Amino acid sequence: MSRLLLPLLLLGLWLPAVTPAHLVIPEDSGLKALSDTGGRILKKRSSPDVGASDIDVYSVKVDCKVTSRFAHNVITSRAVNRGNVSHEVLFDMELPKTAFITNFSMVIDGVTYLGQVKEKEQAKQQYQQAVSQGQTAGLVKASGRNMEKFSVSVNIAAASKVTFQLTYEELLQRHMGQYEMMIRVQLKQVVQHFEIVIDVCEPQGIAFLNANGTFISNELLPLVEKTVSENTAHVSFSPTVEQQRSCVGCTSTLIDGDFFITYDVKRERDAGEIQIMNGYFVHHFAPSDLQRVRKNVVFVIDESGSMHGTKIRQTREALNAILSQIHVDDYYALLVFDHGFRTWRPSLSPATPKNIAEAKEFVNGIDARGGTNINQAVLESVRMLEQDKATSQLPDHSVSIIILLTDGDPGSGETNPERIRQNVLNAIGGKITLYCLGFGNNVKLSFLEKMAAENNGVARRIYEDSDAAIQLQGFYNEVANPLLSDIELQYPENAVDSLTDNTFKQLYNGSEIVVAGHISDNDLDNFLAEVKAQGAVQELQLQAQASVQDSQKAFRNQCYIFGEFTERLWAYLTIQQLLSKRGSGSPEERANKTARALELSLKYSFVTPLTSMVVAKPPKDNRDDLMLADKLTEDQRVTPPPIHPTPVTVNSVDSDPHFIVQPPNQNDTLCFNINESPGVIFNLVRDPQTGTVVNGETIADKHPDPSGRVGTYFWRFGIVSQSLGLRLDVSTQGIELLHGQSRLELSWDESLTLKQTNFDLQMDKERSLTVSLKDSVKFVVILHKVWSKHPTHRDYLGFYTLDSHLLSPATHGLLGQFYHGLSFQVSELRSGETSDKPDATMLVKGQHLTVTRGWQRDFRTDVKNGQEVACWFVHNNGTGLIDGTHRDYIVSGIFKTS
Repeated sequence: MSRLLLPLLLLGLWLPAVTPAHLVIPEDSGLKALSDTGGRILKKRSSPDVGASDIDVYSVKVDCKVTSRFAHNVITSRAVNRGNVSHEVLFDMELPKTAFITNFSMVIDGVTYLGQVKEKEQAKQQYQQAVSQGQTAGLVKASGRNMEKFSVSVNIAAASKVTFQLTYEELLQRHMGQYEMMIRVQLKQVVQHFEIVIDVCEPQGIAFLNANGTFISNELLPLVEKTVSENTAHVSFSPTVEQQRSCVGCTSTLIDGDFFITYDVKRERDAGEIQIMNGYFVHHFAPSDLQRVRKNVVFVIDESGSMHGTKIRQTREALNAILSQIHVDDYYALLVFDHGFRTWRPSLSPATPKNIAEAKEFVNGIDARGGTNINQAVLESVRMLEQDKATSQLPDHSVSIIILLTDGDPGSGETNPERIRQNVLNAIGGKITLYCLGFGNNVKLSFLEKMAAENNGVARRIYEDSDAAIQLQGFYNEVANPLLSDIELQYPENAVDSLTDNTFKQLYNGSEIVVAGHISDNDLDNFLAEVKAQGAVQELQLQAQASVQDSQKAFRNQCYIFGEFTERLWAYLTIQQLLSKRGSGSPEERANKTARALELSLKYSFVTPLTSMVVAKPPKDNRDDLMLADKLTEDQRVTPPPIHPTPVTVNSVDSDPHFIVQPPNQNDTLCFNINESPGVIFNLVRDPQTGTVVNGETIADKHPDPSGRVGTYFWRFGIVSQSLGLRLDVSTQGIELLHGQSRLELSWDESLTLKQTNFDLQMDKERSLTVSLKDSVKFVVILHKVWSKHPTHRDYLGFYTLDSHLLSPATHGLLGQFYHGLSFQVSELRSGETSDKPDATMLVKGQHLTVTRGWQRDFRTDVKNGQEVACWFVHNNGTGLIDGTHRDYIVSGIFKTS
């Protein structure tokens, strides 16, 4: 049996998105050979009789049906094994992260294997039991910014057929005045029957609908068939095998790119459209031709040390562009923060050309420094808005919003997320909308999501990429033009229940409000909806009326594309809203929200963060074989790199000062101490070829200990990379980074990650700093915090080399001389001064030294207690082990080489 990757069709929604997939056959015939029984990889080989031609993917169909913005998507792939051996076939697909999988099935030789949606913990236990028995499983994993990858493999016998079918659903969101569906198509090879079919039905009427694709050439354009009527649209794309080919006779295909559908519905200045079906209603509200509401916005920008470099540059670039776009009727303010904060002006200013120019000067001076005091910054922005409102400096009927941009977790001031959220909630009091933007993968978005949701806003991740500035501008454009504020949608009293959210702080131009609910009065025929909101000048009151019976009849005639769509739309929207709120409220309220979301997820077979889909595959060796499909949370989509990867060998100096040497070519460890006066600077590492230097300065205890001994420790390290133009001054008091013309001060009281082209810094709050220099070396500095009133000791540092293999053989220094190996032999083991510390003779560098078996501590994983490391202790300041004497390594300055 051999394992094949079937052709993959990646289809995804961009905002409103649909994401099917199909099977991909590699163009070459190099396969992973597997055993016919256990599925274990035996070897890689190329085989003339086992190739891509054995698996014939003869049909791939993407069927998308959209009714009143609710998308129901079915992806069907069919294949046959025409070979004479079995194949392990992998089915891969991608779907949008906002979609819920509702069904997955496999039909193999007429036998159907269905997925079952179960409570996550129950599914996990069933899956783990299968894994413990040796079965394999497919998982859902994050794929890019907006997609998730769904994978399952199955064994297909010779001459057998398999049909994969996946169903998922999603409510399309209106974004900048339109719904956009992006279908990523990557066929890899021609398929006998390939078809994309999209049907759209909108009772409000279709204003426009466009269809195109990045791979659609002039020759393929006529194959995109589009029919649009008053309320419906039909789009299809079904190229023949010959039309798919990239050249005559080629098996490669032109069908590789993105296929787009964009559309919007007709709108009037009214209360919107109501659809009613089988006891459930959905109300879409986005009136046209409204005057924009003036807004007051405070930009709260993180300028902590972790923003250094590209992120702070992109932030400045985005803010300058946003300032150019601020409407002349709006008021705005700029507040930047690290462990403290500073403002452009003490209050908000009108967006006059003069003020915009001065604000840009302030923005251009934003630079990364210090810690991350989110609590203080947000509270100050609230105070500014409240003060200006109270003194009538802001326009009447204007709306107030705060846009927070941060790339890290709270690290200064109040750092408890729960208390910060409560402080912000109390300060805002429902009067201001808070939007939170998390920059990069190291920020925990769940904290920002909860804080934003509690204050009528949303949180979004800004991906650390070349287009980060465009992402920031794009978000601002979404909230740039409010049309209404304090919106409430009301429905017949005592006639509806199970309403989704029906009050909203703002409605922005280009967006849409959707409310759904259950009609509990079976005798109700006249359904009245009333909308109340504050407009730019006065209150707005609108009404919409629908006959339950007439609406159901008309809807069935116009748009009855798939099942109980209004009920499923209601369930989808309810679950999404419950999931966004379940982190707020009392423990009982949070538990109730979670329980209700779980109940609905199971009832309607939605794969959500509370459920998983378990798919039983054909048994292996008379045992069940399972696949588990999960729904990822936003924080699960990003996995920060580990702070301290475990190396094979570590060379370090820590405590009083104890040096630990682990030569890479010896299965043993050596250690020695250096006793010298405080204030002396030692060279630890010096590589003349790469220009890498590490020096350390010692400091003494405050007072002698009871025995009269005064300990010395390293309290400061200077790290230099001449080739990278980098200097780091690391002390117990803080860190100073000099890179080219840039200077950055960092504090130990925060966690952050700073990624640059040639180096990375990663700080673990009040614990460690990891320094990674490109194509050179990786160091860790450990901070030992001591009680400030301790009678004897004070704070000190430890230094650990994690990776030095790229430094040159010319590297030297108290630690550097051991990076490229050391030859020694230990013999003549004998009793020492104490029974647990024997002495021995060590032959090293042509000398015989008396060494003692002892223990030192490695503090990388446990800063308080350390981990014991057994070593041979070399006496007399390492004499005989180090080249020369320890005083030969004394230098005149923290960055000097002599």
